[in-house]
Amino acid sequence: MSAEQKLITIDDISEENAPTIFVTGGLSRFLQAVKDEVCAEVPDLTTRKGRERIASLSATVSKRKAAVEKPGRDYLRHIKTLPKVVEDELREFVTAMNTLRDEVRQPLTEWEQAELARTDKHVDGIQDIKGTLVFEGTPTASTVTQVIAALEMVPMDDSWEEFLAEAAQAKDQSLVKLRALLAERTQYEAGQAELVRLRAEAEAQAQRDREAEIARAAAEKTRIEAEQRAQAEREATIKREADTKAAADRRELELKYAAEQSERVAAQAAREKIESEQRAAQQKIDDELRHQQAMAQAEADRIAAEQRAEQERINSEVRQTEAAERARIAEVARQQAVADEERRQTAAREANKAHQAKINRAALEAFITGGMTEECAKQAITLIAQRKIPAISISY
Repeated sequence: MSAEQKLITIDDISEENAPTIFVTGGLSRFLQAVKDEVCAEVPDLTTRKGRERIASLSATVSKRKAAVEKPGRDYLRHIKTLPKVVEDELREFVTAMNTLRDEVRQPLTEWEQAELARTDKHVDGIQDIKGTLVFEGTPTASTVTQVIAALEMVPMDDSWEEFLAEAAQAKDQSLVKLRALLAERTQYEAGQAELVRLRAEAEAQAQRDREAEIARAAAEKTRIEAEQRAQAEREATIKREADTKAAADRRELELKYAAEQSERVAAQAAREKIESEQRAAQQKIDDELRHQQAMAQAEADRIAAEQRAEQERINSEVRQTEAAERARIAEVARQQAVADEERRQTAAREANKAHQAKINRAALEAFITGGMTEECAKQAITLIAQRKIPAISISY
């Protein structure tokens, strides 16, 4: 790695130096730099400033990740022939940065979860105190007394932490309401007992009254019959007056119904006009939507055509490469065949020389056996082999 590369920071990443950065392992130094930056300190979780610092360090990781990822994505769009290397490197870097971000924030996350559980416990306790005011149906005075006794036993001490004041207030308010309810229910139940007593006395008095009524009934029968006749005459008069009034009321209702019917017709016409306008507006929206969909489809078709053309270009380059490779392989095979033929011919010549040497040695030994000196025998074989002796040859 050159000195220039070592001096490049995350903020220096640009399109010009991207080819030297977004390579296999090229982002590891930036990852290490971010780790050194955010892991160089251990904030105190027990203080608000420390927790805010952890959140800030986590945000710094996300910011550094974006500072590397954005130029990397821009560079990736310009190098379609090398997407896999950059994508793999970026994916590993982003995953590592996300993991680092989560690791950096983990202490704060755990503290927040513990804090939430602690406050939820106190909130639930306060809700339980307030829940003592809720009964299924109407409670008896005895039930309310038991609830008050149980609530009075709930301690108000440091175990409530910062919720002590709220819990104490909820307890006091609940006790006040429960004691008021107890007084109300005690008074009500006493009243009910008194009603039972009074009802018994009333029933006894009613019995006495019934007996007196039976005695009076006979004496009043004549008077009642006279009153009934007078009442019948009064009811006939009242009925006549009611019939007259009913006829007038019926006419008034008919006129009112006609007016209401006219208003309904007008309202219906107005609704139909509004619905017609709404249908026209909806038709306009639908036409615009279809137009946008057609434009989107045309754009998609254009992109697909460009992709097909690009794929055809790549396929053509691949075919040319394959043809060149086949030609190279054919040339290698031809050169190998020529070399093999040369080796075969050389081996044949060597074998022929060995064969001739063997026959020449046999002839030499025959000449020597026949009485020729070795030198004369060699001379004779050489002359015969060179075909300088007419009508004599060596058969190989």
